Amino acid sequence: MNTATAHASAPVARRPYTRAAQLPEIMRQRIVVLDGAMGTMIQRYKLGEADYRGTRFAAHGKDLKGNNELLQLTKPEVIREIHEQYLAAGADLIETNTFGATTVAQDDYDLPELAIEMNLVAARMAREACDKYSTPDKPRFVAGAIGPTPKTASISPDVNDPGARNVDFETLRQAYYEQAKALMDGGCDVFLVETIFDTLNAKAAIFALDELFEDTGERLPIIISGTVTDASGRILSGQTVSAFWHSVRHAHPLAIGLNCALGATLMRPYVEELAKIAGDTFISCYPNAGLPNPMSDTGFDETPEITGALVEEFAKAGFLNIAGGCCGTTPDHIAAIARRVSAYQPRCLHGAATGFLSNLAA
Repeated sequence: MNTATAHASAPVARRPYTRAAQLPEIMRQRIVVLDGAMGTMIQRYKLGEADYRGTRFAAHGKDLKGNNELLQLTKPEVIREIHEQYLAAGADLIETNTFGATTVAQDDYDLPELAIEMNLVAARMAREACDKYSTPDKPRFVAGAIGPTPKTASISPDVNDPGARNVDFETLRQAYYEQAKALMDGGCDVFLVETIFDTLNAKAAIFALDELFEDTGERLPIIISGTVTDASGRILSGQTVSAFWHSVRHAHPLAIGLNCALGATLMRPYVEELAKIAGDTFISCYPNAGLPNPMSDTGFDETPEITGALVEEFAKAGFLNIAGGCCGTTPDHIAAIARRVSAYQPRCLHGAATGFLSNLAA
């Protein structure tokens, strides 16, 4: 091996984690359980426009129903109850209700100025719930959810103008920095960059997180989760799972994985591929409860036992370190997943993993 190759393959010394430092060791010992859907759980409450507005936004000029991130300000009891249901079901990690809490996403509702408050309040609520359920034997962790935004930096919104863009890298970087700083201030332990359909958006989030760590002296674990949108095995901006991993591995995430879009059955080959190529990184997977069905109570067909059995198969095959659920999953789904994966050892890391993770968690 020549000097350049040896240098490139050597573990990179990074600052130790300042939060959730015990999480890598927990993930070596067992499969960690992530919570399930937030949006489809909120739908169960059958909230109307007035619920979303509350008194504070009663006179706002745009419809607000569907702006789920607003609920931590107008219906906090709903979000708190959902968090606690997932924790009671056995989740180790719960996501903040901040998937769309960026200035870019909130601009659709003419509420970009609320992004910081939304993230700060959401993280505090999740922190309180985790602290309530944590025990010395089973600590619980807050994952600050960072969604993709409704805009894409790589794809034109106009089929007649391939070079057109409705957002740029700097706008995304700034929005993600603001979101992450508020999540950190609110008490999150982990950052979850999720449902990635455009790798350039994800790179803006990663850049913002690195910048935040440099500015604050903090270093939190990062989980990166992409979304394969169809049977081609690619994310929306065109990358295969392998190409996606190689595009984001410079972030040294604690875990890389897939979520949303497909149910577990269709997701399986792509999770298996990640498990093979990302040898020095933990693997996460949180699929939808099957494919969408608007006639179903949750909008998805799979029962907790079906989804639990499918995710169990991933664990049995040795693919998983983090397991959870996305759209259509409920606390019952997470309880079934937690029960079934507990019988299996987590996926073992190989390659340069031991030295790399030791550097992070030391």
